[in-house]
Amino acid sequence: MSTTRPLRVGLFCFDGTEELDLVGPWEVLSVWAELSPLRPQVLTFSRDGTPVRCAKGLRVFPDTSADEVDPLHVLLYPGGAGTRALAVDREHLAWVRAMRARTPLVASVCTGALVLAAAGLLGGRPATTHAAAFDELAALDPSILADTSARFVDDGDVITSAGVSAGIDMALHLVARLENPSTALAVRKHIQYDPAPAG
Repeated sequence: MSTTRPLRVGLFCFDGTEELDLVGPWEVLSVWAELSPLRPQVLTFSRDGTPVRCAKGLRVFPDTSADEVDPLHVLLYPGGAGTRALAVDREHLAWVRAMRARTPLVASVCTGALVLAAAGLLGGRPATTHAAAFDELAALDPSILADTSARFVDDGDVITSAGVSAGIDMALHLVARLENPSTALAVRKHIQYDPAPAG
């Protein structure tokens, strides 16, 4: 019997999460879990495991709490209006740094990159964020090599993606990276996602 731990992906959610930043990647990764023989575990979690209200009112009931979610292979940090408060929350930033130290891969969607920057995870590295948030990103850490045109930037152990729907592209890239491109294509076909629609 194999003792290898299954892949575990945790999507952090908080009050003010942008809905599609969370749900878009969650859909991709959950379909991957259904289709893949790797059977990755895809979990949502909040700071204390209690429900959160997203930016436009959607309520999310997380699977677990930050204290109970470990160990993860991938931490996915979405964006949204709630990131501004978290980017100045010293306790939360210390948690982000601790998670980075024990999680092989950290990925952000949209303004989730602001929290990663505030935690010191993007210094001197290429990164992207929502098109309207690059000034905020530079103010947090001017050493970040901002890529204003990429849908996502894979810098090895940290991946950042641009605004909202770009998180879907990044999640498909994660599937390709963690398993293979053909599985990512199968997921994309299953959710009928066309990143370059006609018209």
